[in-house]
Amino acid sequence: MVKKTKTNAKQMPTRSTELNNQLVARVTRYHTITKQALEKIGMKARRGTREYDIAMDFLSMAKNYFNDAAHFEKNGELLLALAAYSYAHAWMDAGVRAGILDGKEDDRLFTLP
Repeated sequence: MVKKTKTNAKQMPTRSTELNNQLVARVTRYHTITKQALEKIGMKARRGTREYDIAMDFLSMAKNYFNDAAHFEKNGELLLALAAYSYAHAWMDAGVRAGILDGKEDDRLFTLP
């Protein structure tokens, strides 16, 4: 007969707790790098051109997704927050790759062309 022993839940984290901790860490990381990217990114397209208008739209989308992500994070909706931070960063990356936004040669924050 195998003797069963009680374990303290605080001593043995459940798989769910581990996954939640990983999610919190990932959301925190993406929040940080996306905020850094928003602070660093610049315009490459010239004012008054169609490309400038497109670049402004890309930046607007990035900022809107970042704000949405921060809202989701504050409300504990971590999967939505992670997705929104990812979308925010993707808009900036797309603009840098397209040559309308300036990633300032930072290959840590942006996927450079």
